[in-house]
Amino acid sequence: MRAIILMFDSLNRHMLPPYADTFVDAPNFVRLARRAATFDNFYAGSMPCMPARRELHTGRHNFLHRSWGPLEPFDDSMPEMLKDAGVHTHLVSDHQHYWEDGGATYHTRYNTWEFFRGQEGDNWKGDADALRGVRFPATLRTQDAVNRRYMSTEAEHSQTRTVDAGIEFLETNVDADRWLLQIELFDPHEPFFVHQQYRDRYPETYDGPEFDWPDYAKVVEPADQVEHARTQYAALVSMCDHSLGRVLDYMDEHDMWSDTMLIVNTDHGFLLGEHGWWAKSVQPWFNELVHLPMFLWDPRSQGADTRRGELAQTIDIAPTVLKFFGLEPTPDMLGKDLAQGEGKDGALFGIHGGHVNVTDGRYVYMRASADAGNGPIEDFTLMPTHMRSRFRVEELEHWEPAEPFSFTKGLRTMRVDAEGGFRINSWQHGTLLWDLETDPAQESPILDDDVELRMIALLLRLLRENDAPASVFERLGLPLQGDAEARHLAARADFERARAVAEPLPELETLPALALLQTPVHALLADDAVRPVLDRHLPWMGTTELVASTPWLSILGMARSGGIGASELVAIAEDLEAATEASVVS
Repeated sequence: MRAIILMFDSLNRHMLPPYADTFVDAPNFVRLARRAATFDNFYAGSMPCMPARRELHTGRHNFLHRSWGPLEPFDDSMPEMLKDAGVHTHLVSDHQHYWEDGGATYHTRYNTWEFFRGQEGDNWKGDADALRGVRFPATLRTQDAVNRRYMSTEAEHSQTRTVDAGIEFLETNVDADRWLLQIELFDPHEPFFVHQQYRDRYPETYDGPEFDWPDYAKVVEPADQVEHARTQYAALVSMCDHSLGRVLDYMDEHDMWSDTMLIVNTDHGFLLGEHGWWAKSVQPWFNELVHLPMFLWDPRSQGADTRRGELAQTIDIAPTVLKFFGLEPTPDMLGKDLAQGEGKDGALFGIHGGHVNVTDGRYVYMRASADAGNGPIEDFTLMPTHMRSRFRVEELEHWEPAEPFSFTKGLRTMRVDAEGGFRINSWQHGTLLWDLETDPAQESPILDDDVELRMIALLLRLLRENDAPASVFERLGLPLQGDAEARHLAARADFERARAVAEPLPELETLPALALLQTPVHALLADDAVRPVLDRHLPWMGTTELVASTPWLSILGMARSGGIGASELVAIAEDLEAATEASVVS
């Protein structure tokens, strides 16, 4: 028995031909759907990248207990379990986050691994003059520009080199038994760096600035620029489709379908202007981000050219692969073997410190924090690293030992107060309830107290099954024990705030006083002519630590992160313009 996992990053279900009527040219995904079972109700769990990969290894959720980070000492790792049982596991990837502090324990769980550098500002090629004096996050884009010089042809692109390595492993081991190959591609994650032959599939008349790397923020770009980004993403999906075709070709040519499992999946999606947003993480987790493409060919259950409608998630992949090789999932794994076709009655998903979300397949319930402080948020870890750094001394100064959780093998972890920040603050977006049957695009949240109480009950049950810390219940304003009651309802109370924040922003060129909107707030507060405008509209700005801790913070930046609604932004802009005009006259 052999298995191949082909994992993409940020692959949008709603832009793939097996799932939607789309302009994206991806014939090999159509071919895959004929060869495998296509899942119609597959959801993400923990976001974004490395939290999703922790789920792939452990078969349980990450986001309730910690932020982005490594595998923990008590984690059960599916690839390592296979390795220990004599199944050779091999990882090939160009996902550069494995090389950072927050991904450092993943690739070493495999017997062998290969990595290919250069994606998304990876600290790969050194150009001292280009990088000197550039500070994060600008270093990402500067470094990416340097890296692209070393991938000037498709053959040199890290995606191509990764698939080359995967095919090489297949050629070496096509006659061998008991192995797992994981081909993990960073694409079509931003930036949408792709060579011209794929761009040529999407002719366009756009003549504006190059735009293949949207911010994690609300859309303020003109419509033609938004469409340009969508075509760049589509071109990269077409390149991914070509890579998929190479794997399918090899399986066909060597008649591997009788004994080789194939899983094609992704960690999450990416917003390309839908709901007025770019990217992920800073907005609610809409279905474009969490309702995922998933394809499975399992020689046990087979099911070529079939659709499967049961509710399933990323945490189900580890138990499925283990069972395929005759191994039992550990008691700490909460996922199910997809070959059984049982499905779930509810699925949790979210990001650490953001909304805690649940779906039953029809309704999606996004539970926001109970107050604007968005706390308490805690990290429970024995591996204190963030995405690109170790925990700071100041963060660890007051850590406390936590009582063991059900899955920590009796170990007490560090309990560390975590920083939420305004960019991931579920309170500003409010608690939201969606009916996918009547509103599949999630355009109009509903108010239905009976349904909300039912979804709260489902959420509470799943939180308790996952041994969520008490701080999660406190932050959400939900009972640690006992049943949900009418006093726990939140969607109706949050409705107007949610509506205001969800309103799309106007295009930049339509805003008055644009220069002031982009000026750091601390400079505006020091300007006697315009400070009264901030005191009137945003009275909390003059007293908050947010201004001091984020000196680059601007009014437009807050609006693009959802902290200020569109109508309020326009009102502030108009008043700023009037104040400056009055100052000039006087």
